[in-house]
Amino acid sequence: MSRIGKAPVEIPDGVSVDISGLIVTVKGKLGELSATLTDDVEIGQEGNLLSVKPRNDSPLARKMWGTTQSLLSNLVTGVNEGFSRNLEIQGVGYRAQVQGENLVLQLGFSHEVLFPIPEGIKIQCSDQTHINVSGNDKSRVGQTAAEIRRYRPPEPYKGKGIRYEGEFVYRKEGKKK
Repeated sequence: MSRIGKAPVEIPDGVSVDISGLIVTVKGKLGELSATLTDDVEIGQEGNLLSVKPRNDSPLARKMWGTTQSLLSNLVTGVNEGFSRNLEIQGVGYRAQVQGENLVLQLGFSHEVLFPIPEGIKIQCSDQTHINVSGNDKSRVGQTAAEIRRYRPPEPYKGKGIRYEGEFVYRKEGKKK
C-alpha cells in the first residue's frame, strides 16, 4: 500500500482543478499548470479533495499511485504558493547579479557567464553571493537551480563554488609537507 498515494490532496480556496481524461489542469493565483497522467491510476474529486487510486493490482499501477499523488500535490502547491530554491556563492571574487533577462555570474573564469532566465522562472539576487530561483513549477525551478550550480559546483579543498543553501560540502585535507 502506498502511504503517499493514500493521502488526499487538499485544494485550497482560489484554486480550480479540471480533470478531462488523462489531463489535469490546475489554475490559481500564480498561473496555470497541467499534467498528463498515466491511465493506470484513477483520479477522483470530492469537494475540495483529490484522491488517487490504482485501477488494478499491477506493479506499474501500484508504482504510479504515489507518483501521481505527488504530481497533483505539486501542481496545487505551485499555483497557490510556488516553489523556490536558494543558492549561495562562495569564493573570492565570485558574484552574481541580474541584468535584464540574464543572470550574470563571475566565477573565476576569464569571462562572465551569462545565464538566460527561462520563461516562467524568477531569479533574484538579494546580494552578490545569494541567488533565489522561484516559480510555480517545481521541476523547472529545481532544474534551473541545478543548471546554475553546474557552472561551478563546490570543490572539496577550499569549498569554493555555487552550492544550495544549507548544503554540506565534505572538505578534504590538502597536501602535507
